[in-house]
Amino acid sequence: MDQINTAHADSRGLSINQAKLEFMPGFGNDFETEALPGSLPQGMNSPQKCAFGLYGEQLSGTAFTAPSHQNERTWCYRIRPSVKHSGRYTKIDLPYWKSAPHVVDDVISLGQYRWDPVPYTEDKLTWLTGMRTMTTAGDVNTQVGMASHIYLVTDSMIDDYFYSADSEILIVPQEGRLRFYTELGVMDLEPKEIAIIPRGLVYRVELLEGPARGFVCENYGQKFELPGRGPIGANCMANRRDFKTPVAWYEDREVPSTLTIKWCGQFHKTDINQSPLDVVAWHGNYAPVKYDLRTYCPIGAILFDHPDPSIFTVLTAPSGVPGTANIDFVLFRERWMVMENTFRPPWYHKNIMSELMGNIYGQYDAKPQGFVPGGMSLHNMMLPHGPDREAFEGASTSDLKPHKLDQTMSFMFETRFPQHLTEFAAKEAPLQDDYIDCWDSLEKKYDGTPEGTWDK
Repeated sequence: MDQINTAHADSRGLSINQAKLEFMPGFGNDFETEALPGSLPQGMNSPQKCAFGLYGEQLSGTAFTAPSHQNERTWCYRIRPSVKHSGRYTKIDLPYWKSAPHVVDDVISLGQYRWDPVPYTEDKLTWLTGMRTMTTAGDVNTQVGMASHIYLVTDSMIDDYFYSADSEILIVPQEGRLRFYTELGVMDLEPKEIAIIPRGLVYRVELLEGPARGFVCENYGQKFELPGRGPIGANCMANRRDFKTPVAWYEDREVPSTLTIKWCGQFHKTDINQSPLDVVAWHGNYAPVKYDLRTYCPIGAILFDHPDPSIFTVLTAPSGVPGTANIDFVLFRERWMVMENTFRPPWYHKNIMSELMGNIYGQYDAKPQGFVPGGMSLHNMMLPHGPDREAFEGASTSDLKPHKLDQTMSFMFETRFPQHLTEFAAKEAPLQDDYIDCWDSLEKKYDGTPEGTWDK
């Protein structure tokens, strides 16, 4: 169902602050929305003359010839075509935002790593200047892999706009509230929510409540999609209706502005004379979206053992290898543990995937100490990891009654590529040098006598 928002911004874009933001439900849906009644063509995409003197323009998120079930594009009806929001470009440096391949000679990425929350600084930090890359994987030039970042925002972008030609951006807030003004609508974002900004979509970020900190997964590869449920069937996990796409909203502002573009890992800036957020109406399936993580319905074992953590996948970005993701976004939220005769926390393992975890709030069951909200950990491909001694002892000896893991929400950015630490992650971010020691106190418990055998 289309919802119409007839308001547009005044000279500073402030009228949106008094309006209730409106959204359209669904993931991957074909939407249509107009901020000015009558501005959206019906029955065709490119009329000879668009209503109200608008320009028709298509934004394509996939190749024109992609299979129909994968093809994504949106038709925009805007005050100026995008070429009027583009000029001569100058390279600029955002020194803390890195792209793959990025391998630092004197940094060792092989290891088990964990960080405390990255602290704020005294500097004024916008969405661009406050981005801190932690790891990179793959190759931005061949459009495979990812990067993980921490964002620190203490200031709004004013008359500054941005888009990434390299990637779609998955945002996971941990602290504070942000507003994303995009070409296709406006979204507020707070902890326990996520948002996806598509590749090529122009936006700016305003600080609503701060300071703000959170996590970003920059996806160079195929777009995020919902995982196949297989025998689970049609329901649970992340349901399509819980994803929300904003209705059309636009700025008609004649004011000197800048547009920054991330392209092949480099940043370029151009000066323009107006806001580029001038899409009055649009229709299509290539659009920003937000999702409330509290609506994620976890699936788990109800007798013994427990499935692989992939059972908690919210979104997946496929690779060319079936079943092996370029990126999985996995959520560990509140849930009941009821399994009999089972070691309930995540088991010890080595994995072909590289796992970067972040803590949104609460305590993670496999690491009751040290993994604090706002913190991160990295367990790279084929490196062993698992519960610390406290978690192991507790899970091995506890009375296995039904137990609810409560007030907890952590996530994982998992990729088939090794994740390389940036210099910031290795030398400036608050690395817990003693993290590897959390396994030192694990004891040899082996007893080869019959009396030493654990009861079955």
